[in-house]
Amino acid sequence: MKLTTILTAALLLTIPARAMAKPKPAPNAESALPATPPRVEATIPPDEAAHFLAGMPVTGVLEPLTQTAAWRAHAAALDVAWQRMETRQLANLRLWAHGVPTASTLHYFFSGPDFLYADLLFPSVSTYVLCAIEPVGGVADLTSLNEPSLAASLGNLRTSLGSILKYHYFITKELRADLTRDRISGTLPLLYVFLARGGHTIRTVTAMPDGVKIVFSAATGGTKTLYYFRTDLSNGGSNTAFFDLCKKQHGAVALLKAASYLLHTPGFSKCRDFLLQNSSAIVQDDSGIPFRDFAAKDWNVKLFGNYAGTHGEFAKYHQPDLLTAYRSGGAAPLGFAFGYQPDAGKAALMIATKR
Repeated sequence: MKLTTILTAALLLTIPARAMAKPKPAPNAESALPATPPRVEATIPPDEAAHFLAGMPVTGVLEPLTQTAAWRAHAAALDVAWQRMETRQLANLRLWAHGVPTASTLHYFFSGPDFLYADLLFPSVSTYVLCAIEPVGGVADLTSLNEPSLAASLGNLRTSLGSILKYHYFITKELRADLTRDRISGTLPLLYVFLARGGHTIRTVTAMPDGVKIVFSAATGGTKTLYYFRTDLSNGGSNTAFFDLCKKQHGAVALLKAASYLLHTPGFSKCRDFLLQNSSAIVQDDSGIPFRDFAAKDWNVKLFGNYAGTHGEFAKYHQPDLLTAYRSGGAAPLGFAFGYQPDAGKAALMIATKR
């Protein structure tokens, strides 16, 4: 059964509006978040809004706003940030991704709005399923903003993008504050930016219960679908409907990046078991599923980069067996930063393929 059919049926379901936050794994300390329904602005074509927010030229109703000093400063700042990231990070990652296993569906849990890395690592996937704690949010009618308000909104958007452009991952605590204080709010505007900057064209955007469905024409050709759900992946979360939807995608690949070591804890054993049982391949850093859980008889694991252990608040998740595996040799070079490690020479990444 195709995921499009399955997720259309999900309109009749209610996926929970609470989720465990990262970076601090505390599965028994859920915070009750307001059940804010996603807002999908219908008066402005979503592709036009995406290009505008991404600091890229538009020719529709938003074109006059691109003549403002606020938008020009926004576009210039994003151009500089993207070029720096392309040079030091994305070009090497794009080359490395040629060896990544693929499938028709990608499950990217604890993703936040990080479509950037999902797209770069899995360019041939036709359906992307992202989920995390952050609300969907939406984009207000941008034509109603005066220039000071526009400058403030675009500035907040750049702040929300700041950590992933600098550190290669979103900081959940900061992101949650950034994405709930403005007319441009939630994950949707950030997904827009990554789609536009990736060269894709948004066709339709449809609100779903605690989620959003985006159909887009890919830069490489063909039509693809991106789903984002706000859901609780902990054992205590009412996530059965969500996992049932994902389970029907046999052989999906999975991505885990800067996942706060939540899958190392007992409170997320359900999610960990789901991924191990239902994924044909898992691409992750050391903050994903513990290395010890990839039994040699079931998985073929390839190591890349370097693993130097964990420190600070994550020190208790140090993996001696993973360190031994790296020190025994055989790990291939990586050439880019990944996960919580900002140094390309110290980042650890693995590809686990089910036998």
